[in-house]
Amino acid sequence: MDLLSTAYSADAFRRQAHALVDQLADYLQSTQDQSTQTVIPYQSPDDSYQYWQADFEAGTGDLNAFFEDVIKRSTHLHHPRYMGHQVSPPLPVAALAGLLSGLLNNGMAVYEMGLVSNPLERIVSELLAQRIGFDPQTSSGLLTSGGTLATLTALLAARAVQAPDLWQDGTQEKLAVMVSEEAHYCVDRAARIMGLGADGIIKIPVNNRFQLRAELLEAYLEQARARGFRVFAVVASVCSTSTGAYDSLPAIADFCEQHRLWLHADGAHGGAVVFSDTYRHLVSGIERADSVVVDWHKMLMVPALATSVIFRRNDDAFKTFHQQAQYLWADQQSTDWFNSGKRTFECTKLMMSVKIYAVLKTYGEQILAENIERLHALAAYFADAVTKAPDFTLALRPESNIVCFRYQPQNGEVDGNELNSRIRQRLLEEGRFYIVQTTLNGNLYLRISIMNPLTTTGDLDALLDEIRGVI
Repeated sequence: MDLLSTAYSADAFRRQAHALVDQLADYLQSTQDQSTQTVIPYQSPDDSYQYWQADFEAGTGDLNAFFEDVIKRSTHLHHPRYMGHQVSPPLPVAALAGLLSGLLNNGMAVYEMGLVSNPLERIVSELLAQRIGFDPQTSSGLLTSGGTLATLTALLAARAVQAPDLWQDGTQEKLAVMVSEEAHYCVDRAARIMGLGADGIIKIPVNNRFQLRAELLEAYLEQARARGFRVFAVVASVCSTSTGAYDSLPAIADFCEQHRLWLHADGAHGGAVVFSDTYRHLVSGIERADSVVVDWHKMLMVPALATSVIFRRNDDAFKTFHQQAQYLWADQQSTDWFNSGKRTFECTKLMMSVKIYAVLKTYGEQILAENIERLHALAAYFADAVTKAPDFTLALRPESNIVCFRYQPQNGEVDGNELNSRIRQRLLEEGRFYIVQTTLNGNLYLRISIMNPLTTTGDLDALLDEIRGVI
């Protein structure tokens, strides 16, 4: 049998897949019971590169050994003491759906290549639109690869609505967006990609809870107009990445409606609370946004990347792109939902809807609500523990599963920024916990995002003890 025939062998795939599932099941068990004590097996970038370069130069080898190596050398998001970046420990059923979609490899730009994933994407988008509070008869949405691309897609739609001739005629005026100074970097990146430049990104100060000061929007809009800018959109953070603070959507929506500006709600992380009756109030007013972004790969337990962009008005979703592609679509101008390439950057797009649908089909929406509520409750517990500890300081009371805090010894002569930076580096190198850091008002804080519902209050107490022990 030739090499290609061997590589495509169904029997070989069956053996390899069974072996890999066994390895992954062992990994899940060892992280959950913490017999694997290391959350992040940190190596310097150069050391890691040299290791894998040597492995590559060794030539072909045992596939199971390679998979085992990848597992051991990766960051273990399923470990209860992973509290780092806002990436979920995916549900196993969603990972299995990823294996399915990876082998089928159906693109989605045209219906014929997405016979299953396009209808599933519509169902998932309609569900999220309803939870947001949009009218299911007039709204629509799509899935794309991550919050950055989703934000760019939404802002391009906003620009197309506010400046409809720009796609054909090019930029004829100075355009700008208004954002919180705590907005995610993807908003800045999207604006610069769109050619707005630094001056076209108008940053609004935040209050002492790191929320956009909506009362300043009017003055900043007048200043922008005086400088010759046409503001076409306002971006609200729900919630911000650094602190998990939710901007006041009702106040921002009032301003946008008064001035006929597009309101984009960046709910990449916090927008997931629309699935929880307990925490839905945090995004009160989100139904007044023109576009909303929600990451399924954060608090909704789907493998990265899978992000929804939901538009309040269906027609807006089709105004972003106008390319002629007669080899893909017979009717270039029709707003057909089943040819997703008309609304997204991606042509050959991953079947991400299959992963989301698999979760909903297996467990229903209830599992999403339970996860959100578990993570928020753990964050509240940790905030209480920090508040009660005399040697720690809380940055602010958390609204989400993100908590910012710092070690504050009684000796006031210690440089708190240098000390907490050193603590974070020691934790990274020792690897028993994984947390990150952020800077707020010039002060460095340790930061956790509780992403694993199997994290316990005991793990959170142990983190404070671990920090004390690495000084």
